[in-house]
Amino acid sequence: MELIINHEVKFFESAPVSLAELMQLEAPGKTKGVAVAINSQVVPKTAWASTELRDRDSILIITATQGG
Repeated sequence: MELIINHEVKFFESAPVSLAELMQLEAPGKTKGVAVAINSQVVPKTAWASTELRDRDSILIITATQGG
């Protein structure tokens, strides 16, 4: 499966089935301060486990950072 994550093409032999599985691979342990959009549509955290991924989905992962 090919996914575009933060404008970078990534290939997965054993593709994650859901957005929740992908987030475990891409941002393990991070759940707070994270926003995700698939194909320009924001996906609430409550829907990550039920959101299926498709080949060539464009996924934007944004994490909040502290600083000044």
